[in-house]
Order: sequence, then structure tokens, then C-alpha cells
Amino acid sequence: MRITVVGDVLLDVDINGAATRLSPDAPVPVVDVAGIRRRAGGAGLVATVLAQDGHDVTLVTAVSDDDGASHLRRALAGVSVLAGDPLAPTPTKTRVRIGSHPMVRFDEGCAPAPVPSSTPAMLAAITSADAVVVADYGRGITANPGIRAALTEVVGRLPVVWDPHPAGSEPVPGVAVVTPNLAEALASAKAGGLNPSRTGAGEAGEHLREKWQSNAVLVTRGEDGAVLVETSDGTVDIPAPRTSVSDPCGAGDRLAGSLAVYLGLGLELQEAAARAVEDASAFLAKGGAAALPEAPAVRAAVGLNNVEPIRPDSHIPDGVQLAQSIREAGGTVVATGGCFDLLHAGHARTLAAARNMGDCLVVCLNSDESVSRLKGAHRPIVSVEDRAELLLALECVDAVVVFDEDTPEACLQGIRPDIWVKGGDYEPDELPEARLVAGWGGRCVTVPFHPARSTSGLAAALAKVS
Repeated sequence: MRITVVGDVLLDVDINGAATRLSPDAPVPVVDVAGIRRRAGGAGLVATVLAQDGHDVTLVTAVSDDDGASHLRRALAGVSVLAGDPLAPTPTKTRVRIGSHPMVRFDEGCAPAPVPSSTPAMLAAITSADAVVVADYGRGITANPGIRAALTEVVGRLPVVWDPHPAGSEPVPGVAVVTPNLAEALASAKAGGLNPSRTGAGEAGEHLREKWQSNAVLVTRGEDGAVLVETSDGTVDIPAPRTSVSDPCGAGDRLAGSLAVYLGLGLELQEAAARAVEDASAFLAKGGAAALPEAPAVRAAVGLNNVEPIRPDSHIPDGVQLAQSIREAGGTVVATGGCFDLLHAGHARTLAAARNMGDCLVVCLNSDESVSRLKGAHRPIVSVEDRAELLLALECVDAVVVFDEDTPEACLQGIRPDIWVKGGDYEPDELPEARLVAGWGGRCVTVPFHPARSTSGLAAALAKVS
């Protein structure tokens, strides 16, 4: 199932250790750190869990360019990330655990942030999904006018599950179900003039359903399950299986993701909600967010500003999906290719010129094996992981797709670019790929070659100083 998660990403840091003594400086425990683990939180957690379930997940969000963002991109391996530019640092929540028990949490960069930007690819990912989860963490992505318009357009034809936040935006009218927790529901009811001491989950849920004009509201109540408000005629209590929980982190994210999946499969809301509550309970019973497996090792890069692995079940690289989304939105797909063994100014100029020709730029990158066959056993100088990461660090590059063949023809057939760009002094119709690209109505373009700037020249210069 193609699921698009829209929302704010956080970086969660778990510091795990043991405490067997008090500090001589103050009566506080000394934690002997056994390990530090970084993972995607917020909408990133929703996307990660759904991807690990085997779904085709695209995350529409905003990612900064600081150190926290680099950790986030690694943690989001396996998820296609389409990101706008935020005007704020990466929000980071650091939890110190002794054994399995949280002791303290430090929040950094979590102040209100300006509304981030959006791109045509981000909007296309919303309109082309089978189901949408909105994970609002109050960082502004759901306030973006283009994203709100795209969500408004899809609510009538596919399930949209909206997990709200007190500091976030109100859900767009018509969403399938909104999933506030009880504290959030009661706080909103109080703001609406209701007496919270006399208001139950059902009354608060009905107040929110009318306020937000949603089809339903599912008020979550932790170990007590949830209350579903679908009509004004009454409520449905949904019990949660009894389980031992040491840390409830991630329960709401697991529930919202599962609910969207079950609605996307065509289940009725009451049954979908009951299964989602069971999934959230099982998630916590296994340790919750803190027990999620580590991100797999990186082999290649595919996806917007994201280094991610090629997985056994990944039959369509995210660069291909990005191209499809841009085309469906009426945009122009541009592609180029090469080894990019030592990135230099000539490459940067060619890539920037290519990006200016359309709405996205996908780079077809030769794998290490392909480079060795073409250039010799001493090449590549730089591994495919690093070459891909360097390319994706350029603002003009939207996606990288790695191919193992000697030519990019198979890769091009998947991307089907409107424009294929190469650097050189020859005519466009002389390019080996010209006939292939013309087959789907595309065209080839060449950009000027920049003298004295080449990988071979740079490698030779480096050899003299090594």
C-alpha cells in the first residue's frame, strides 16, 4: 500500500545505562552510559514503523541542514523523504534511561517554528497515495497552504487520519478520523467552553468532531483503550488489551499509522479502530519506540535528500517514484548520469544547469562495480555511498538512483525523464541515449564542457601531493 505521512520530524536520542552510585557533587544518580541510539521521532516514527511493516511510504516533511538532520536522514533509511526547507533547527528530544525506565528528558530546538516551504513533489505524494497519515507535532508543516490544499483535495476520495497537536494546525474539514489523546481532547473542550471536570471522552470527542468537521474522532485513553465518536447519536468504547508498559512513547504514532492502513484496506471504521488499538498495545508490549530495530546499513541512495538502502522488497526506487509524482503533477522531470567519482566544479555547474530545466533532477549514478568495469580496477576512488551522499548534499539534486549496468538505459526506462542532460561538445542527437529517450517523447540536451575540470585531472593532482 502506498502511504504518505505528512508531518513534523523530530530526532529522538536514547541514552541507556545503569546507575549504581550517587554523584559526590550532588545527590543525583551517576549514569554509566552503555549506549546512545538516535532514531526518527514524530512523523518520522510513523513513517519508519509503516516502512518496517512493508508498506511503500513517502514522508512529506521539513528537514534542516544541521547535525541533527544528518542523524535523521540515516534513521529514515527505507523511507522516501520529500522535504521542504525549514527555518528552524532540528528539534531533538534526549531521553536518559536507567535499564528500561526513563529518568529525565532534555528538549532542544522545540520552540515554535515558521511555516516551512513545500515542493510540487511533496504535493503530488499526497494526491497519489492510497492513504494519508498526518502526524502534526506543532512545527508548521500542516500550516503550509499548499499542503493544506492538497489534503483538502484528497479527503473525499481516500482515508486521511489526522493525529493533532495542541500547538499545531486544525485538521482540514472532512478527514476520516482525528486521533487526539484524552488530555488534548479535554483541553480543547475547555477552550470551547465545556467544563472539563464534567466532560468525558465522548463529550469532548463530539465537541471536536463538530469543531473540526471531521467524519469521526477517536479519543485515545492509554491503557483504557479509546472512545470512538462517529455520529452525534453515541460513542463506542474500544478496550485495550492488558499489557505491561514501561514507556508509552510512540503509542499514538503506531495507532495512527495502523488506522490509516486498515481504512485503506476497506475496513469499517469501528473494526479498523479496534485493530489499531490492539496494534498500539502490542507495539508497547514489545518495548515501544525504544525497541525498534536499528536502521539497515546503507548501500545506495534513492530519494530526496535521503541516503537509504536498496531493500530486497524495494522494487521501485524512490527516484522513480519522485519522477512519477512530478509527471502526475504536470511538472518536468530532468535526469543526468555519470560516475561522479570526485565531485568538482564542472559537475556542480552541469548539475545546476540541468536542475534549472525542470521541476526535479534525478541523477543516475554508476555503482562501484560499474565504475570499475568502465574505468579500471583502481576506480572508483570514492565509494557509491559517499558519492551519493555528496550529490544529495547539493541543493540542485533531488534524487539519486544507483545502477549496476554499464549504461543507464534500464535506469532511464524506469525514470522516463522529459529531459536527459549530459555535458560535452557533441550534438544532443549524437548521445547514445537519444533514441531511447525520444521513444517516450523526451529530448536530450547537452550543456557546455568546462575545460581543466575533470575527475582524472583532479586525481592526478592529488597523486602529486599524496
